[in-house]
Amino acid sequence: MNQWIKTAIEKIEADNQRSADTHLFKLPLRELDGIDIYLKDESTHPTGSLKHRLARSLFLYALCNRKLDENTTVIEASSGSTAVSEAYFAQMLGLPFVAVMPRSTAQSKIDLITFYGGRCHFVDSAPQMHGAAEALAEETGGYFMDQFLYAERATDWRGNNNIADSIFRQMKHEPHAVPHTIVMSAGTGGTSATLGRYIVYKGYDTQLMVVDPENSVFYDSFCARDDSLRAECSSRIEGIGRPLVEKSFQPDVIDEMLQVPDAASVATIWWLERLIGRKAGASTGTNLWGALAVAQRMQEAGERGSIVTLMCDSGQRYLDTYYNADWVHANFKDVARYEAELSKWN
Repeated sequence: MNQWIKTAIEKIEADNQRSADTHLFKLPLRELDGIDIYLKDESTHPTGSLKHRLARSLFLYALCNRKLDENTTVIEASSGSTAVSEAYFAQMLGLPFVAVMPRSTAQSKIDLITFYGGRCHFVDSAPQMHGAAEALAEETGGYFMDQFLYAERATDWRGNNNIADSIFRQMKHEPHAVPHTIVMSAGTGGTSATLGRYIVYKGYDTQLMVVDPENSVFYDSFCARDDSLRAECSSRIEGIGRPLVEKSFQPDVIDEMLQVPDAASVATIWWLERLIGRKAGASTGTNLWGALAVAQRMQEAGERGSIVTLMCDSGQRYLDTYYNADWVHANFKDVARYEAELSKWN
């Protein structure tokens, strides 16, 4: 085996062993009787988001397929969190890293990418990212990680402490150990594919609901069973939603999808902060809005059980956007309507 590849894999595996698993905590919701909602806190990874898992898997996938050597420039098309995590692993291996992203990406994410030694290449809109990344890879002789193509195949969905395996192990001693529903949003679609496949593989009686923001094509594609659909503009919820159906999105392992208004996602992270005293990114709001919708439906049906969803990243990355009242008013005007709806859970 190439010694550099062997050493690179050992470094990534050692980093994984130094990282404790992420916490799963139950929300303190007195209004729910016999229904428990859990958040798996992916913000505690070394790079601060769920995408740390994906980046690790993508690097291992590229290494084991002998796509990287000690001179390879790594390139990714990412709106932020995946690029942050990939920059971390590239720096660990001593490789140059370039992130292709929209100009609208949060400055805090740009700062983190450069902190880990990465360089940012800006495009005007999300639909331009993939082509620009391909062009950069050709120009530099580098390797395009292409999270949207490889996410679902790079992760071992059968176990090995993937996110699904971790959730079910952590739920083992809870009152409702096998979740009624797991709720997950889609960016690449890789995490929802892992969750859905694992549920089937293990034979769990758990439903997978995938939530989708506005201006994303996943929901319409799922309903129409048409993967050729395209959206006219980009998602306003960073990290999730896509203008086209990515190869990693696997609709057949999903039981149900719900489209969540963007203003509801923002209102939900404000509500969550009042509930637990912590800020989360807007994609967590999308997830939690879906979990609350499932809880309401269960409550009306007289059902009991557990619902698990994810805190994808910390809200500290979005202080100048989703936690800036003026910015939110300019972009999402009707947040108050959803805040009023959420007040029933207090």
